Amino acid sequence: MADTSEASNWLERYGTYISLLLLSSIIVGGALFYLRWPRPSPIEIIEPTQASTPAEIGVYVVGAVMTPGVYFLPQGSRVEDALESAGGPTEEADLARVNLAKRVYDEEQIYVPQVGEENPPLPPPSGSSGGQAGGKININTATAAELESLPGIGEVLSQRIVDYREANGPFSAIEDIKNVQGIGEVTFEEIKELIFVP
Repeated sequence: MADTSEASNWLERYGTYISLLLLSSIIVGGALFYLRWPRPSPIEIIEPTQASTPAEIGVYVVGAVMTPGVYFLPQGSRVEDALESAGGPTEEADLARVNLAKRVYDEEQIYVPQVGEENPPLPPPSGSSGGQAGGKININTATAAELESLPGIGEVLSQRIVDYREANGPFSAIEDIKNVQGIGEVTFEEIKELIFVP
């Protein structure tokens, strides 16, 4: 009985300390377990790198403009940008006959006719200039009206060619014109001797 009484007294005296010690051990163990638990790597947001500055293209602006000459513009520029670089059109310029929204290409010649000018000169066939050369049509820069003169190419197809060219850039070879919707092998065979790319 004495041993039981002593044990009971010992528990009453030190029970609280033992409970606190056990609780502290649990807290410390839980903290260590939490600290050692592997954590996922933080999500890293990578900013997209800036695209390189587009190369410049050289265009020759002539006709009814304030300062005719060769001007260098960012790739993807329009005829309107080229005219602004040339000081803008003169008072005699017939802008209704110029497609200001058309993309310009390297080595292209842009001619601005005067009001009342019946037959403005076509640009030369070198580089990416449009028009005709030796009876052939440069499909890279010919106007829709010029493309309509080809057999089997009406108003709808000629506009599709212009739209395709402006969306995808100049044709690399005459065979690429078959990528335009509505121009198949039969039509290509009819026009392949009448078209060219620089």
